[in-house]
Amino acid sequence: MSQPVDLSLEQQFNIRSFETQVQQMSREQAQEFLVNMYRQMLVRENMYKDFLRHEWGIGA
Repeated sequence: MSQPVDLSLEQQFNIRSFETQVQQMSREQAQEFLVNMYRQMLVRENMYKDFLRHEWGIGA
């Protein structure tokens, strides 16, 4: 990606809200949250890959 992607005002607000929530977490809560978020990112990535394979007719 050569050009940065700008965030909408709503997305910027959501980031600020998220930042506030994270600051109120304990270290252990934040670590657990990050692991769960990463897991969800991987699941989403797999869903996108499966969707594209299906749409493009590519076998697994």
